[in-house]
Amino acid sequence: MSDSPLLASKKCPSCQQWSAWQQRPDDRCEHCGALLDPQALESAIARDALANQKTSSVILMEIKPTDGPVVRFFKTIVRGGQLAFAAIMTFILWLVAAVAG
Repeated sequence: MSDSPLLASKKCPSCQQWSAWQQRPDDRCEHCGALLDPQALESAIARDALANQKTSSVILMEIKPTDGPVVRFFKTIVRGGQLAFAAIMTFILWLVAAVAG
């Protein structure tokens, strides 16, 4: 077998001519220079943006130091409820996985 990549071609959506296509999102037409698959490039950009977003694993209510004592008290109660809910859901998931085998 040879180490050369497989050859493929794709019809350009702009000029309707066939061009060599490496199946990459940034491949361009040999005749007019337009993107061969514009949707794939947009999808790749969206995937990269989504992958680079900073996400937290658990979203808890934020207790700010500038909150008053009453607000901090109620936010602490709500945060405790969030943690209790997460613990109960984790236990239920563990139980289902253990019973399923």
